[in-house]
Amino acid sequence: MMDAHDTNQPLNQGELEEEKKTVEVSEEITETPVEEIITEIQPEVTSKFPTKEEILKRLKELAQDADNASKQEIDSLKQTFYKLHNAELEVARKQFVENGGILEDFVPEEDSEENEFKVLMTTIKEKRNMQTAELERQKEENLQVKLSIIEELKELVESGDDANKSYTEFKKLQQQWNETKLVPQGKVNELWKNYQLYIEKFYDLLKLNNEFREYDFKKNQEIKTHLCEAAEKLADEEDVVSAFHQLQKLHQEFRDTGPVAKELRDEIWNRFKTASTAVNRRHQQHFESLKESEQHNLDQKTVICEIVEAIEYNELKTFSAWENKTQEVIALQNKWKTIGFAPQKMNVKIFERFRHACDDFFKKKGDFFKSLKEGMNENLERKKDLCEKAEALKDSTDWKTTSDALTKLQKEWKTIGPVAKKYSDAIWKRFISACDYFFEQKNKATSSQRSVEVENMDKKKALIEKLSAIDENMDTNEANTLVRELMKEWNSIGHVPFKEKDKLYKQYHGLIDQLFDRFNINASNKKLSNFRSNINNIQESGPQSLYREREKLVRTYDNMKNELQTYENNLGFLTSTSKKGSSLLTELNRKVDKLKADLELIMQKIKVIDESLKE
Repeated sequence: MMDAHDTNQPLNQGELEEEKKTVEVSEEITETPVEEIITEIQPEVTSKFPTKEEILKRLKELAQDADNASKQEIDSLKQTFYKLHNAELEVARKQFVENGGILEDFVPEEDSEENEFKVLMTTIKEKRNMQTAELERQKEENLQVKLSIIEELKELVESGDDANKSYTEFKKLQQQWNETKLVPQGKVNELWKNYQLYIEKFYDLLKLNNEFREYDFKKNQEIKTHLCEAAEKLADEEDVVSAFHQLQKLHQEFRDTGPVAKELRDEIWNRFKTASTAVNRRHQQHFESLKESEQHNLDQKTVICEIVEAIEYNELKTFSAWENKTQEVIALQNKWKTIGFAPQKMNVKIFERFRHACDDFFKKKGDFFKSLKEGMNENLERKKDLCEKAEALKDSTDWKTTSDALTKLQKEWKTIGPVAKKYSDAIWKRFISACDYFFEQKNKATSSQRSVEVENMDKKKALIEKLSAIDENMDTNEANTLVRELMKEWNSIGHVPFKEKDKLYKQYHGLIDQLFDRFNINASNKKLSNFRSNINNIQESGPQSLYREREKLVRTYDNMKNELQTYENNLGFLTSTSKKGSSLLTELNRKVDKLKADLELIMQKIKVIDESLKE
């Protein structure tokens, strides 16, 4: 670049005034220091290293060249490392509590990877501190150089020598000034003002040749036109932050470049200014968008915190209730991980709030299971006592008294709460085996009821004939009423001979199925009616068979209820904004409706058994 001061020819007074005005124009170009803008808002940087091992590997590379390492990348790696580290701690903490530990007693194991991470970060920090110290030293050194240049300019101005003869020295000082870059921020404006003061005074002494001045204007115009083109291209730069940083360098070059012809001065400055405005606007919009996104993330995370904090702990009284709620909390934790950063001043606070809410939940869960474990131990002792009583009665031949006693023990068994899963099957098998043994012996001793069973068989055959006689042209309501009356009568009839039981059962239910299909009788009522019929067959083996059937139904009910809760929870996390989402919602709603109907049918079956046990 050739400056306007490279010639030995004089300028007229008007041109010298224009030369001095360029100093004022170039000062207007000065932008906010890059450091201040970046300090105000740090953009979120997404790490491309998904594991702690990869992060450590990248940190080792950065430690080798810490002087050129990006602070944003280092901060991103630190955030990602501790996000992974905290996730591992959460898993360990949850496992500790699930294994019966108390949350307050949890002490994480020493993490060798975290230790290595801290060592690498310390190394990088120390190297960067050394770099910063060196940069500050260089700034102080540059300050002294520029102060020396100002003193030399002052001597040139005040020496009284011919300015044209001093021009070569003047240009050297200008070049040295432009090559000397960074100085302490607090000294920039003062230095610049003093420098411009003596530059102007020197120009006042110069009488430059117009021909060389025009040549210098032309060269400066070429340079500034190139700078305008470079600034205009930045509007299409994909990386908005990088474009902004590049613009600052172009501003410095524009400022250091000498003046152009007076008639082009405003035009070229306005072109550069317009290009700069476009880049600055995109830069501002980028951070405004980032702020908006971070605020949205904060709103989402606040809602999640409120959901966990609003848990009604007094309603969580069973194992399944706590497990269902635990799955909800885990789902919220997984949702949290998918949400980006909140605003910097709130990011740590909102995370601490969420972690506190989750810690409180798992602490209360641990307390509940601790008390539940104590209650299960007590229930186990009570059931052992019932087993001993049943085993003491199983060989009795006092059929009536012992039957009543065992039935009473079975009813008492129903009132006792659960025991630990590893004991539940064994203790139940022990109890029911004693009951089964007694009732099997009783059945063998009461086989004299055959004549009553033959009479019952004749009654059921008569009912089968009545069902067969129902005409298909009969009124639907009339047929419905008649079928239900005959079914009720069938259920009231006692046992039939064992050899005939299956044959009669098949005939009866075959006719019932045909009639139900013919007259469109409700399927649930059909199933319940069939179940009532089966009760008589189940009772043949004694009350203990009913208790076993009831126990099986209760377990089925609990499993289906948990399955229903899971579907309903899933519905809460789905939306129908897409075709696929709508289809999935429809399918889940269908399954929920069917489960509710099945649960109601099971409850009706349990009531049928309870009514039979009361008889």
